[in-house]
Amino acid sequence: QVQLVESGGGLVQPGGSLRLSCAASGVIFSIYSMGWYRQAPGNQRELVANMYTSGSTNYADSVKGRFTISRDNAKNTVYLQMSNLKPEDAAVYYCNADVKPYRGSDPMHVWGQGTQVTVSS
Repeated sequence: QVQLVESGGGLVQPGGSLRLSCAASGVIFSIYSMGWYRQAPGNQRELVANMYTSGSTNYADSVKGRFTISRDNAKNTVYLQMSNLKPEDAAVYYCNADVKPYRGSDPMHVWGQGTQVTVSS
């Protein structure tokens, strides 16, 4: 079983910064990708950013230039550095990973429990 544990959410003023962390633990052979999604009230969950083991990344257009995703593959951890935060960035942020628990297994799509980010003055 694989678990994702997020940390780093909270309240920040517009223009401020936050750093989210997500660590994967459990039975892990390899992690294909790790990333972040967010969901605001009344909205669908949307991709914020993800990163593959190769180092390639994807970002939502709304966060390009403000958010940076990074990974520590040795620690099975992904980070999201968020800068110049805007009120519309407020949401519950979910960590996500595609994990192979064993060499021959199919990858599992795993979600964290979510961490709240509030942007308000």
